[in-house]
Amino acid sequence: MNKKYTNSKSLLNKGTGFLKGYSHTLNPYVGCAFGCSYCYVRQLPVQIFRDESWGSWLDVKENAASILEKELVREKAKGPVTIFMSSSTDPYQPAEYKEEITRSLLEVMVNNPPDFLFIQTRSSLVLRDIDLIKQLDKRVRVSMTIETDSENIRKHFTPYAPPIQGRLKALRKLKENHIPTQVTIAPLLPSSKDFPAILSEVVDRVCIDDYFMGDGSGGKRTAKLGVHQKYEELQMEKWYEKDTYLKLYRRFEKHFNSDQIYISQSGFMP
Repeated sequence: MNKKYTNSKSLLNKGTGFLKGYSHTLNPYVGCAFGCSYCYVRQLPVQIFRDESWGSWLDVKENAASILEKELVREKAKGPVTIFMSSSTDPYQPAEYKEEITRSLLEVMVNNPPDFLFIQTRSSLVLRDIDLIKQLDKRVRVSMTIETDSENIRKHFTPYAPPIQGRLKALRKLKENHIPTQVTIAPLLPSSKDFPAILSEVVDRVCIDDYFMGDGSGGKRTAKLGVHQKYEELQMEKWYEKDTYLKLYRRFEKHFNSDQIYISQSGFMP
């Protein structure tokens, strides 16, 4: 991992496109060590104009907390502040163990809370910050990405991402601490018929998303990445089709009420 330290001029970016329901997005890092094969960020300028491959580099915003402290005061004076963390990186990737950039940002937000904070991750490291997250009370939701219940499938698509069992255990702990949570099934990876039952034990809210609704380009960015080939390798091409999310939705209806199941953008909104 090629890691370098940077000083940012700003931290809060205006919520646009898929995340237009938020006033701001917030990314503690640039780059992501999990390097998921299907990540739409691979097709964004932040990666296209980089010589290193996605997942092999990371920029650490070491002045992030001091910038956020100033920006929160300024933006809250203008109106409600709702934050999506993070849109193009995982705030709890391995570097966070040492760098604690995300934790420093939470400390700022505890002292001057936004109207709402959405934390998107696939790492159980989020448990380290339960003490801070709890203080945000109903102003926060932790969304844990769990795309499948199969470790073999997970390793095929995201070999450097955290194991599924660790994520499930994290959700149980968050639930025990009465922290609002959800599971984000994004994108749709092949899963078993037991997947809904497994998730129903740890959360009461799920969001189902796929490449066609969620990559910000109707699936064009994902197509350029050649992700379909990874489904072909497993002889599971049907999981890549546009109507697959509806089939998965029907499975989840057996274990969740309709008001507990969200589709794509609606599941990410404040």
